[in-house]
Amino acid sequence: MKLGKYSIGVGDRFTHQGRAQLRAIMKANETGLEINPVWNKSNREHIYVGTVPADTRKEADEAVKALNYTGPYFVDADHINLSSVSKYVDSSDFFTLDVASFIGKESSKEDVDAFVASCEKYVGELQIPGIEKPLHIIKELLNKIAGKFLAATQHASDIYEYLKKEKGEGNFITEVSMDEVESPQTPVEMLFILKMLADKGVPVQTIAPKFTGRFNKGVDYVGDLDQFAKEFEEDVLVLDFAVKEFGLPEELKLSVHSGSDKFSIYPIMAEVIAKYDKGLHLKTAGTTWLEEVIGLAVAGGEGLELAKKIYENSYNRQEELCAPYADVIDIDGSKLPSVEEVNSWSSDKYADTLRHIPEHPDYNSNFRQLIHVAYKVAAEMGNEYTDMLVKFDNVVGSCVEENIYDRHLKRLFSI
Repeated sequence: MKLGKYSIGVGDRFTHQGRAQLRAIMKANETGLEINPVWNKSNREHIYVGTVPADTRKEADEAVKALNYTGPYFVDADHINLSSVSKYVDSSDFFTLDVASFIGKESSKEDVDAFVASCEKYVGELQIPGIEKPLHIIKELLNKIAGKFLAATQHASDIYEYLKKEKGEGNFITEVSMDEVESPQTPVEMLFILKMLADKGVPVQTIAPKFTGRFNKGVDYVGDLDQFAKEFEEDVLVLDFAVKEFGLPEELKLSVHSGSDKFSIYPIMAEVIAKYDKGLHLKTAGTTWLEEVIGLAVAGGEGLELAKKIYENSYNRQEELCAPYADVIDIDGSKLPSVEEVNSWSSDKYADTLRHIPEHPDYNSNFRQLIHVAYKVAAEMGNEYTDMLVKFDNVVGSCVEENIYDRHLKRLFSI
């Protein structure tokens, strides 16, 4: 099973927007692209919302059937580890192996020494085609990289071996994720992480590194664009070298997590993948949930009232809702509107404050980030929320479709 050159991970907290998401991807594919849709949902999201992995599979299959989509598509068990993987075996065919918590865990001296010995040929000045300066490789560096990443890649191997036994070799896509950590991986670390995975027989097709800068939920990239451009291009070149050198799958590509709405880096990524004719996997995560709230606000009446209620509950539970996402949000509480102010808003005012159009005078990134992490509030509303999604399906669906196509795919693929 192979993932296509271009793919987009579309999260959907409440499993109501599969058709709208797929419509956006099919519209982009009409231009000659072939973007594979990947429906992804994490264990935490399933727990908060009260869904199970089979619900995501059902949503994907029903959307594909309803729209007569004939291309490849996948269902991603997002950010799973060995303790959570089993419940996804039957319904998923794409597995994001999250090894971030194992980075830095101790490995045996024997394992470290064996890895360093296996890298003897790379010691010295290693020239990666396309990278201006050679990588300076010394044994001390290899020891440090092995000490930091061997345990993480072993965990990836353990999950992969479990899946191979349960699903059969070649019957699923393997992604390795190490983005939810404090420090970015350097290109030289990436090179030897890939060697570790190859040594352990993990046929990784996408890898999600941590890049320099802030990848906060639902808002634009915050950081040095030149530095990101350099890292992204060097990682692309390292992956290309690793495929040839270590025998990894030729379709291996970068995966950008929390990639939704990072509009300032889209042109950079587009330029690099076009320059080297490489693929990309982008995860849009909670963007769809935000568009549901926007759609309810646009619908007016009961929809707008529910959107205001979601904000009121979110505002009063900020600490609780933000805690699990502390590393990927930056909210200035002093810039959040009061509940009383929001309750006086029109449909347009609410939607314009939440919708990610940074140049709009009403846009408020703090408001957007708080709503982003507040889907638990809507989940607790149960049918009160989901019935509104059904009632205003056309309005909400059009917001979801427009967001993915106009603000994401058009930018990323220069449509």
